[in-house]
Amino acid sequence: MICGQKIRDSTTDEEFANLRLNKIGFIFQTFNLIASMTALENVSLPMTLTGRMSASQIRVRANKLLNDVGMGPRIGHLPSQLSGGEQQRVTIARGLANNPDLLLLDEPTGDLDTKNSNIIMNELIRLNREQNITMVMVTHDRAMKNYAHRVLHMLDGKILKIEQIPQIRRDTADSLLKQELNLGEGH
Repeated sequence: MICGQKIRDSTTDEEFANLRLNKIGFIFQTFNLIASMTALENVSLPMTLTGRMSASQIRVRANKLLNDVGMGPRIGHLPSQLSGGEQQRVTIARGLANNPDLLLLDEPTGDLDTKNSNIIMNELIRLNREQNITMVMVTHDRAMKNYAHRVLHMLDGKILKIEQIPQIRRDTADSLLKQELNLGEGH
């Protein structure tokens, strides 16, 4: 079962495409933004593909999502005009465009410096808590495990160990993250 849909051998490509478009958001390490589209257009694209909203509704929602991740002033910029951290925030907004139940993240901080990594992690924690979005993150960064509820340690495609992360450890990681973000604002 994925997002309430039973997956079978007979599940069609169209059913998988619908599941990906309507229930799952993707955040890629390499951003995968369309180079010829502005931040606003990149975030609007998934909503346009569903065909459920008017162009004006899409524009309003895309603006809100970009503002939510701190990218409001940069909505008209192309990916080449954005820093890595800014591109990742656009990618997050795009991943949230269709209100996914599940967010899949591939090394979301892998190409970022510490400051931008902290900003991204703070945003992901906020989304998990406020919007109750389930997130599955693949990362080699061992420090990221302190933000998770559960960690699956893998080697060569096999699960070696499943680790539950205590709430106190998640709270401590979150507190340290907030301190780092506040220190960064002062300099």
